[in-house]
Amino acid sequence: MTAERKGGFKDSLFDELARIGKALSSGRRLELIELLAQGPRTVEDLAKETRQPVANASQHLQVLRQARLVETARNGNHIRYRLADDLVVRLWLALRAVGETRLAEVDQLLKLYLTNRADLEAITVDGLRERMAGGNVVVLDVRPAVEFAAGHIAGARSIPSEELQRRLKEIPKSKTIVAYCRGPYCVYADEAVEVLKSNGYRALRLEAGWLDWKMSGGAVAATAGP
Repeated sequence: MTAERKGGFKDSLFDELARIGKALSSGRRLELIELLAQGPRTVEDLAKETRQPVANASQHLQVLRQARLVETARNGNHIRYRLADDLVVRLWLALRAVGETRLAEVDQLLKLYLTNRADLEAITVDGLRERMAGGNVVVLDVRPAVEFAAGHIAGARSIPSEELQRRLKEIPKSKTIVAYCRGPYCVYADEAVEVLKSNGYRALRLEAGWLDWKMSGGAVAATAGP
C-alpha cells in the first residue's frame, strides 16, 4: 500500500468512526440513549420523558439511527425504537464514567441537584448480590412499569415510584429493602428510599442502577414481548 493510499484509508476510516462521536454530541441524544437502554420505546414516549416536542425527539432519533446506534421495529401501528445492541450500552456507560472522572462540572451538578443523596445509605452491585444470596432482602424496581417489563433484576418487585406510598402494605418490614432505578442520574430510587425510611422500613438504594447490574452479568428477567 502506497503512503498516499494508506493516508486515504486512515482518513476515511476515522471519518466513519467520527460519525459515532457526532451522534453523541448532543445532551438530548445522550438522554435518549439512557432511556432506550431501559427498553424499547415509541417516539411519543421518549419525547414525553425527555420533555421535548415529538418532532425534536424524532430528529435526534434519526441522527442516532443514521450512526447505527438505534434501530426500529414496528409493533402494530407504532414504531418502537431500541438500541442496536449492548455495545451501545457499554459505550454510554464508558462515556458516563469518563465524564464523571474527567469533568469536575459533572460532580458539581450531582452535588447541587442530588443534595439528599449523601444522607441515603447505598449498596453496591456486589453487595446486593451477597444480600440476595442470603435471602434477607427485597429488591424493589421503582422505574416505570414498561421499563420493568422490558428487563429487570431477577426476583425484583415492580412498584413504580409514584405508586409506592399507596402500596406500602405490599412490602414486608421484616427485610431490608433495596430500591433501584435507571442509574446514578435517576432519582426514583432516592425518592423511594426516603418514603420507605419515613414509614419505618430499613431501606437502601442501589448505588448504580439497572444498567450496571445487567452489564456486570447479574441475573435478569423480562416480562415484555419482543
